[in-house]
Amino acid sequence: MRRAPRQKRTTTGRLRRTAGLSALAVTAALLGGTPALAGAPPEPSVPKLALPSPPGGENVRVLVFHASAGEEPPTVNAGIEAIEKIGRQGPAAEHFTIDATADPSVFTKPRLGRYNAVVFLTGGGDVLDPEQEAGLESYMEAGGGFVGIHNAARAEPYSEWFTGLIGARPTGGTDNVQRATVEVGDRDNPATKSLPLEWKRPDRWLNWAENPSGSVHTVARVRENTFRPGTGANGADHPISWCRDYDGGRSFYTGMGGTAAGFQETDFRAHLRGALLWTTRLARADCQATIASHYKAERVTQPNQPGQHDQIGEPHGVVTAKDGRVFSIGRGGEGSDAPVITDWNNPDIGKGKGTVHVYDPETKKVTLAGELTVFGNKGGGDELVKNEEGLLGIELDPDFLDNGWVYLHYTPHSEIDRDTHMAERRVSRFTMDLKTDKLDLSSEKVLLKWPVQIHSCCHAGGGMAWDSKDNLYIATGDNNSSRFSDGYSGNNPEPNFKGVSFADARRTAGNTNNLNGKILRIHPEDDGTYTLPEGNLFTGKETDEGGGKTRGEIYVMGVRNPSRISVDKKTDTLYAGWVGPDATDPSETWGPAKYDTFAAITHASNRGWPFCMGNKQPYRDRNLPDPSKPLGWYDCDNLKNESPNNDGLVNIPPAEANNIWYSPAGGGPDFPRNADGVPSYKKSEQKFLLPWLKGGGQAAMDGPVYRYDAKTVGKDAWPAYWDGKWFVGDFYDGEQPRNAVVMDPKTAGSGGLPVHAETLDKIVPVGADGIRNLMGWTFAPDGSLYVLDYGRGFFTHDAKSALWHVTYHGGPATPLPADLARKAVK
Repeated sequence: MRRAPRQKRTTTGRLRRTAGLSALAVTAALLGGTPALAGAPPEPSVPKLALPSPPGGENVRVLVFHASAGEEPPTVNAGIEAIEKIGRQGPAAEHFTIDATADPSVFTKPRLGRYNAVVFLTGGGDVLDPEQEAGLESYMEAGGGFVGIHNAARAEPYSEWFTGLIGARPTGGTDNVQRATVEVGDRDNPATKSLPLEWKRPDRWLNWAENPSGSVHTVARVRENTFRPGTGANGADHPISWCRDYDGGRSFYTGMGGTAAGFQETDFRAHLRGALLWTTRLARADCQATIASHYKAERVTQPNQPGQHDQIGEPHGVVTAKDGRVFSIGRGGEGSDAPVITDWNNPDIGKGKGTVHVYDPETKKVTLAGELTVFGNKGGGDELVKNEEGLLGIELDPDFLDNGWVYLHYTPHSEIDRDTHMAERRVSRFTMDLKTDKLDLSSEKVLLKWPVQIHSCCHAGGGMAWDSKDNLYIATGDNNSSRFSDGYSGNNPEPNFKGVSFADARRTAGNTNNLNGKILRIHPEDDGTYTLPEGNLFTGKETDEGGGKTRGEIYVMGVRNPSRISVDKKTDTLYAGWVGPDATDPSETWGPAKYDTFAAITHASNRGWPFCMGNKQPYRDRNLPDPSKPLGWYDCDNLKNESPNNDGLVNIPPAEANNIWYSPAGGGPDFPRNADGVPSYKKSEQKFLLPWLKGGGQAAMDGPVYRYDAKTVGKDAWPAYWDGKWFVGDFYDGEQPRNAVVMDPKTAGSGGLPVHAETLDKIVPVGADGIRNLMGWTFAPDGSLYVLDYGRGFFTHDAKSALWHVTYHGGPATPLPADLARKAVK
């Protein structure tokens, strides 16, 4: 290493970047030519010469620039020493040498073009004059690399170009060294792939005047609830390290490195080393994957023709075939101008059309594949104006392109009993003509059916999914009223209609002998029957002291209203989301508030409802003769279903902790617990474990785990950055979650919290003209994303009901293989 002597220099702030030496002159100087004559035309009108592209040669070199407007900080020597050692780490093909200087004239000398990357280890202030900044700009335009560390974000405060190079400017914050947790979201970038999922380290943490997420590619974030961020805090999304391709070159910035001791950390050196491998062109990285402008969201269906279902029904689910065709279903609600029959004496009460549509991305055309007559066009429910039954779920057979089999989860109108207000739910297999995209409704084979009450709305569930062993998962709601429990546990046995207690979810979700409030798992057979795979929650043969029994189809019990489920076929982990009850606040009498929930489920289990929610937070028991009187708290680890409406086991499986839950007050509410493990449920003692989730209107919508396959992805595929991330969302836009989360595989199946979450709001756009009411989303085989927007009403479809396509156009990782230094790392 050669370190040039420091030269004292007085700088004055400038209000704007002046013309100074033209870019032509700077470039000529860097190439060793003659500077332009005085009075040359302004920069924009002068043709630019280029540095040899890219800068630097086979002998990889790094320039460490450490000028400061004031006294040199102690991090300089520590940083130079660390970077020098980093340059000798790893295989010889990744080594580099460094020069360090505080002399800014280096940016106007021909030798700058020798360096593969420039590191700013500077303090704040105006450290470059206009000519020197122009030299740095020309260097980047020629394909150079830049690494900024910590206070480099305070340098060149009047330069818009340098602000763009850095990505963000600090504001507020604190100078105190604090230990905090860094969430490492990018598991492929060379700067982060070797780091812990949750990286705990001390530093001086910076806040940003404007959050750069969406305009830069963030590789790591600092978790604000693990330290005191001071003024100007950024909230749940607090980027701390990022990169992007900028102005022809590559720029990497980290807000870490604020202490001399930090440069001694093995993990921090690994972080810097990866940044330098990319900026010097010794390694490739995708620093475009989360930049919002690289994504395009396009509506691919149009509003229906008046009185028709030519484009879409009331959106309720979406799947894709292996050939790219997209299948969406409509539950059964008609347009708001369509007549609705609510009189139980009328044979057509609640009659609706459940629709199946096929969108072909090759022709851009939509086909109405078929319509099922369902009980689902309102007409049920407490007020006779709402109803969640109908066509609820769709899946395509794993061999669909050979056999044309389509599985539908629905409530046929033909099977309703207008006297008892009961209906039949079923999962049936239909055959589609693969040439015409038309369903043969006469081909129906009913695999599975069970009774549901339709006297009182709601909670039908509906989603379906396959695992890698061709087992079919079927999500069912608890078929329970939202009323009669003050918005807390749906465990009121008192109201009933003709012997059916429609407000007691212990009758359904908590009942081992009932298929409602469950996620079922069956193995469909070619003859239209099914068998039971091993490992379900019950065998169907269990009894206990009460003589109860079980259903062998149950894989998961204790879910309230799981509209969407998905299975990651790489791991066969089941992912599910369900909606909670309606209480706004926790109650010291009855228990937790409304918790919408997501869970990564790796084994047959009880998720708790209506006894426990969230991370095993119990409700209060209530029973006859006076359900308004609270009894004891449920014991989540030793649950008993003592409802008079239970015809299953009394001793049921313990409740298991879920991964994500959120209430109207925020994400992951938790409370101190007493000796019996009962939370205090005092609002003043409430803390939030998942601050990236917000309150308000809620309806959890589970999404897929993205799997990137380089062999099958198309031109519109989302990049490999998203591989393995779980997409979770909410029906409502605004503050509600649309996030990609990273789970720790060691803890995900046992209720572990996400280790990282990042918003998708700028990519899956929200708002009146965006995807406002998320009703379903799935990745196609080509790696692009399809999303259903429900529309703007309830139990209807309207002009905003639509299928959207979200594609990526960010380009390949950089540098390109031909531009790699030494052609060493692919």
